[in-house]
Amino acid sequence: MKINLKSAADFVGGVVIGNPDIEIKGLSKIEEAKEGDITFLYLPSFEKFLATTKASAVIIGPEFKKTRSDISYIEVKNPNVAIQKIITTFLNPKINLSGIDKSASVHTSVKLGKNVAVGKNVVIGEGSSIGDDTIIMHNSVLLENVQVGNNCLIYPNVTVRESSVLGNNVIIHSNTCIGSDGFGYIPDEKGAYKKVPQIGNVVLEDDVELGSNVSIDRAALGSTKIKKGVKIDNLVQIAHNVEIGENTAIASQSGVAGSTTIGKHCILAGQVGIVGHIEITDQVIVGAQSGVSKSISKPGKYRGSPAGDMGAMLKLEAHMRNIPAYAEKIKKLEEKIASLEEKISELLSKGV
Repeated sequence: MKINLKSAADFVGGVVIGNPDIEIKGLSKIEEAKEGDITFLYLPSFEKFLATTKASAVIIGPEFKKTRSDISYIEVKNPNVAIQKIITTFLNPKINLSGIDKSASVHTSVKLGKNVAVGKNVVIGEGSSIGDDTIIMHNSVLLENVQVGNNCLIYPNVTVRESSVLGNNVIIHSNTCIGSDGFGYIPDEKGAYKKVPQIGNVVLEDDVELGSNVSIDRAALGSTKIKKGVKIDNLVQIAHNVEIGENTAIASQSGVAGSTTIGKHCILAGQVGIVGHIEITDQVIVGAQSGVSKSISKPGKYRGSPAGDMGAMLKLEAHMRNIPAYAEKIKKLEEKIASLEEKISELLSKGV
């Protein structure tokens, strides 16, 4: 990466404060940057590093004071967005993989698009199709009748089970499994669990990205559906017949039980658990470590277990932290009341 500060500012729609001719050679965190680097400041908690950073320039929001005259700035409305543009354009790592590796096992019936890359020991089963410019990295397995769209990236050691469907621009990180059997069992007369065959599939629409160690179960019947633009973090479990709406984000260690529907533009923070067979409407945010035990029909922020309105739950948590103080106050009030009752009783006995 080599670009002068004025060109960088024009690229991200910012204004230079300082020397526009500085040559930028790299991008680093504000506390680790060195001369020639550009860094960024968007959180107040990192403002303390502005005084000591060795960066040559800082992408900064208008709310922060530009306290140093020995460095230059690009002032933008949203430094996070500006950095994303720079990384995507100038620093996005390129994957050096092309062609079909000799060790790959690609069934003769598989339809391969243009510029497909297949790594070492990859298996692609009968009846599958792979779209243009898709990369499937080492040791990944796609079973029978898997459909993969254009410009997808499948990292090493991914398993895509039979009949799964991936749209365009899908990214799947290592050790994730798409289409594992749903948790379907029925106890017999002796209480032994008998497996119910899971004969549906998983559909990932366009622009879905899945982190590592994600497990998405195939439907018992029909499809488990992950809609366009959904982003799912590492270590998330999505059960059979779940439907997740467009542009919803789910953070690490969350789990969604079977046949639940989650709306569009929702956020599930880390370690959120959601029971099965409920519906969550659009634009719902669920705070970390919350447990959702019933349907949510109103957009908003929710927290707690069972989850409730976030504002109300935060007040409740504050009161819970103050229970020892409340108990002490109640004890003192009881002592005062007892003392007053004793005095009143004495006065009444004297006929006052």
